[in-house]
Amino acid sequence: MTTDVKKLVVHYVDKKDDDTQIHLRNDEMVINDKVAVFIEQLHHAYNGKPGKGYCAFSGDKNSVVASAMQSYRNDELGFWHMTEQASTVLKEELDKYAFSETGYLVFCHYQYVATDYMLIAMINIKEHYSMTSELDLAASRHLDISRMQLAARIDLTAWDTQADDNRYISFIKGRAGRKVADFFLDFLGCEEGIDSKQQSQVMLSAVEDYLSEQQFDKSEKDDLRKQVFDYCNDCVTTGEDASVSELSATLTKGDDSPFDSFCKEQSYDLEETFPVDKKTVTSMVKFSGLGGGVSVSFERKHLGERVTYNEATDTLVIKGIPPNLKDQLQRFMESESES
Repeated sequence: MTTDVKKLVVHYVDKKDDDTQIHLRNDEMVINDKVAVFIEQLHHAYNGKPGKGYCAFSGDKNSVVASAMQSYRNDELGFWHMTEQASTVLKEELDKYAFSETGYLVFCHYQYVATDYMLIAMINIKEHYSMTSELDLAASRHLDISRMQLAARIDLTAWDTQADDNRYISFIKGRAGRKVADFFLDFLGCEEGIDSKQQSQVMLSAVEDYLSEQQFDKSEKDDLRKQVFDYCNDCVTTGEDASVSELSATLTKGDDSPFDSFCKEQSYDLEETFPVDKKTVTSMVKFSGLGGGVSVSFERKHLGERVTYNEATDTLVIKGIPPNLKDQLQRFMESESES
């Protein structure tokens, strides 16, 4: 177990139409093995969520949550009372929006490795059905952790030591068509800071330019792209920022010009450390597209070998298609010839 749970309180939120009801738990939860496993799962599920935004508390926004959190950390306010104040702000903000939310509001202070975190998440409920020994249908309710869309995590350690970076809070940007991101930023009293997608795209451009300048052959480029992707993917998994110095150690070979020096010389708008957007960096090792009823995806290293693209005719030629697809096509052709 890598998470050390300090405090946990869970309330229940029920919003229907324009009426938001928050049912407060009376006290903190007792920290036991079940709680530890739950928060471990929640931590990893949150890390795995793509498309996060990054922000910081703002003096121009509602400061109730930030003030309550700071009072808790200064031992001036109990953890439960902090969650009560935050829940009041949540109700006020939810009442401003048309969407409905029902689920459990989780407040957890925990430590992962050497970092203190405060996680605030709305976990929706999912119905599960089973059969009893008498062959009757039984229903039960489960927390749908994998589908959480309302969640933010404050890096308390970075808040203390790197507050000026304006990215010590991460949040899930939410589903398309809903202003979930705006809602959660208003609830927390934050303004969005660094853009992980933009920084990841700048990094990709810098890497490609560097690989071209160093005149690596195709095999070397493919290998280095894979190493960079693996490093970035590990950052996503652990929730850590990517580091230009670490990227430089991965990319720089022998007496070659270091990647970090190259970035400075070319004046790329790239932070020394930055959060990674997984979808963006995946394009480094894979091509994929979907449209008009056709979905195509293949590893970048195959382009020009197993896969060739003719720009003039707008066609792809794939040599050695996947066996399962080949089997489907052969069976279809056989059935067509028999009919």
